[in-house]
Amino acid sequence: MKRLIARTWLKLNGWSVHGTIDHPKFVVIAAPHTSNWDLVYMLATAADLGIKVRWLGKHTLFQGPFGWVMRVLGGVPVERSTSHNLVEQAAQYLRESESMILAVPPSGTRKAVDHWKSGFYWIAATAEVPIALGFLDYSKREAGLGGFVVPSGDVSKDMDLIREFYRDKRGRYPENQNTIRLREEKRDTAA
Repeated sequence: MKRLIARTWLKLNGWSVHGTIDHPKFVVIAAPHTSNWDLVYMLATAADLGIKVRWLGKHTLFQGPFGWVMRVLGGVPVERSTSHNLVEQAAQYLRESESMILAVPPSGTRKAVDHWKSGFYWIAATAEVPIALGFLDYSKREAGLGGFVVPSGDVSKDMDLIREFYRDKRGRYPENQNTIRLREEKRDTAA
């Protein structure tokens, strides 16, 4: 029923969903992330694909009388001001699960920043799971999964593949899109 509702809502809003699930557990890049609406579209896209997505969210989203709703929707609260060994915790959770899909918005914010946070990459590498190229392209009203990248350890090489995929994807507010580059990359690469 949830799948039918999501599919109907997306179609009524002019969106199409693409992609297939090839792995029981993986990290999904949630990009571009420029609007609060991204969460709604991501959850609808996941429902349309028939998957349950877990996602990391700012701890303040889980406070107050509706915090429980965020948890029911798959949210995992994180304190962004300190690391709390988040990469290892998330990787351990993935390793111990038979199936789990963890969505991570690498920009870490809806505002424009000069680099992506690398947590998505290191969670996947540490857990030895692939990275799915999740996307919301508001310009084409398309969403879904655009394939998988298996972390090789060569961060720049892997990021070149990721950059190429996201090159033409546009967020709800394109002016807030981020440079697709990790601090770990040695060369200055623009998106």
